Amino acid sequence: MRTVDRKTMRIIEMLRRNARIPKSKIAEELGITETAVRKRIKGLEEKGVILGYRAVIDYRKLNMVYSFTGIDVEPGSLLDVMRELKKIEQVDALYLTSGDHNLIAEIICKDMAELEELHNRISQLKGVKRICPAIVTEIITIRDSKK
Repeated sequence: MRTVDRKTMRIIEMLRRNARIPKSKIAEELGITETAVRKRIKGLEEKGVILGYRAVIDYRKLNMVYSFTGIDVEPGSLLDVMRELKKIEQVDALYLTSGDHNLIAEIICKDMAELEELHNRISQLKGVKRICPAIVTEIITIRDSKK
């Protein structure tokens, strides 16, 4: 995708801060029509720039467990492991990374027992060398949220 202009980038920033912002408010702030805003957003969605819209949840307040789990995988098994992880309901998001781990999985479980069971299941996948869970104990800040 080629670079985006300032107005499109501003739309992205506004949606990132508040995905529920009315298109009319975006249009008013940018000095363009609501139709133009809708077309730009639709284009971003079609090109895969905007992947979705979601609420930001503090799972601790629901007595649930939230983990960022690093997963180290043998190179020849990476695609198969990713395929298997995508099938797991508790894996909310999966990222291919260039850092300490090949993959980072955002995992949401009803309790620690379920998380431990899931981590054991993941560690048994063919090609998984190591898993490194980081359980979220408190959300310090989320940019432009109420936190």
